[in-house]
Amino acid sequence: MIKSNQSFPEFVVCINNADYPVSLERHKIYRVLIDKAATEEGDIRIIDESGEDYLYPSSYFVPIQVPQNVEESLLRVS
Repeated sequence: MIKSNQSFPEFVVCINNADYPVSLERHKIYRVLIDKAATEEGDIRIIDESGEDYLYPSSYFVPIQVPQNVEESLLRVS
């Protein structure tokens, strides 16, 4: 399960896409959407390659902190 100083990280990096090679790219940064129910089940809701939000196993991702200017840029394109 993903844990950070905040309840939910804003961004994660995909470290495993074995079951979802079309939907997820390894080493790509993804924006996290808050979904407490999903988190309790060990999942995470992200906006994937389709441009839609879906649930994935949280073990497929690592939370990251990005510099403010990078965060602003990522939020503009999300």
